Amino acid sequence: MKTVVNPKEVTPQDFYKILIGSVLPRPIAWVSSVSQDGVDNLAPFSFFTVASANPPVLCFAPAVRSARAENKTAGTTKDTLNNVRETGEFVVNIVSRSLVAPMNQSSFDYDSSVSEFDQTGMTREPSLLVKPKRVAESLINFECRLYQLIEIGSEPMGGSLVLGEILLAHLSPTVFINGKIDMDALDPIGRLGGLWYSGIKDRFELPRPVAEKKN
Repeated sequence: MKTVVNPKEVTPQDFYKILIGSVLPRPIAWVSSVSQDGVDNLAPFSFFTVASANPPVLCFAPAVRSARAENKTAGTTKDTLNNVRETGEFVVNIVSRSLVAPMNQSSFDYDSSVSEFDQTGMTREPSLLVKPKRVAESLINFECRLYQLIEIGSEPMGGSLVLGEILLAHLSPTVFINGKIDMDALDPIGRLGGLWYSGIKDRFELPRPVAEKKN
């Protein structure tokens, strides 16, 4: 007999654990954005998927902070969402296995005045139609313009659904072959529950960064 869980009868944290342990593997959107002050931001989001092919739309869902982070407080929104609200633009960079370490480091909650490009050593590559830079080391980048922003919840662990229309796709010739993406060459990484991640053939555990990486 199955256990029945009513989300209204457990804490959001407990139901979150059920969700991330059930909806998997989840692809990772490594989103680059820029503030109105010109600070580049780079952060990973695993609540991410394709919303539409015509028009081509990607979506990801940044969450409201549930606990105090290094430089931020619970109940506040992440820099990525703040930047998208201000500028209406972002880039989704796809994460291959070779980018796991810098992707993980960029999940550290840096002060908004700090660029994760600098902290992770990633190369800024100019976009053609939007201001946010692309991650040069990523094999696939999607330049996006905000299509719609849906506010779902303002309490800790609530979130917003960001839908972005793809303006341009940048595809490395190492993965884009005969009009299709070579999955083995891309070697994408997905998110599982807890600290676990998955490749297309295996899974591995990756602790969260616990300290700010210095230049």
